[in-house]
Amino acid sequence: MSPVQPGVSTPEAPPPTPSLAIRALASPVLRNKTALVAVGVLGFFVFLAVAGPLLIDGDPKAQVGAVFEPPSREFPLGTDGGGASMVSMLIAGARVSLLIGFCAAAISALIGGTIGILSGFFGGKTDTALMRVTDYFLVIPDVPLMIVIAALFGRSTWNIIIIIGIIYWTFTARLLRAQTKSVRERVYVQRARALGAGNSRLVVRHVLPQVTPLLIANTVLLVAYAIFAETFITFLGLGDPSSISWGRLIENAFNDDAIINNAWWAIIPPGLCVMFVVLACTIIGQTLEEALNPRLRTGHLSVRRFRVLPRSVQPEHQKP
Repeated sequence: MSPVQPGVSTPEAPPPTPSLAIRALASPVLRNKTALVAVGVLGFFVFLAVAGPLLIDGDPKAQVGAVFEPPSREFPLGTDGGGASMVSMLIAGARVSLLIGFCAAAISALIGGTIGILSGFFGGKTDTALMRVTDYFLVIPDVPLMIVIAALFGRSTWNIIIIIGIIYWTFTARLLRAQTKSVRERVYVQRARALGAGNSRLVVRHVLPQVTPLLIANTVLLVAYAIFAETFITFLGLGDPSSISWGRLIENAFNDDAIINNAWWAIIPPGLCVMFVVLACTIIGQTLEEALNPRLRTGHLSVRRFRVLPRSVQPEHQKP
């Protein structure tokens, strides 16, 4: 790198504009048909969660039919063990499950992103200390820890959000640490440092815009982890008893002996909702991460790049 002459201003690399950042996130999804379907599935459930109060008449837990009434024209998905409509319960559960998923993922992204950027940018003792804390959280079994914390601090919805948020941040921290170490060594960052830019300016103006798309892609994956974690926490009886979520519906079905009564409609629909949302978030997150994570840009080695040619178009020296 050529030395910076005094009195000569070296232009800094401008940070990505919001339109470029949105384009960088949208283009991998638009090129992948599977990811587009996943976006549609996730958007459908988000619409149910947002428009839930408009789609449900009255209390969703109110008894409107017989206990475990099978699906009919009046009740397309039947009723649960309390005689409530399963359609209304699923719509109400979408709001709580998605709220926990997105909020817990945001907390994990905030903690992991902060630790990862600070560790990768400053290095040295800061990096060592923060990575040791990350290692401690990695070796702690997540499920027993969530059970213990939920039993000690209560079973409210926000306690569950905080519990999940403070457990699943370790992968984000390691991922952003590696990316930040790469960004801080780039030419425009070194030039800005030579011109007298402070650490806060370097982080906010140069490092953060470069790692934000990767952080967003990883956060989408965290949504899937958080929703699945909320489901099994609630199924184990540690969820908020005053709220309706998909995990609560599965727990209620088992407590009301839905299997003995052959009431499959009380168990399968909430399980399918969890599966579809988790699968959609996983596909979207992996698609974005493959496009934005430099360590996963191995398209030239991908199996999809290779295909067997018909014998009619094979070269003469390759024909048997």
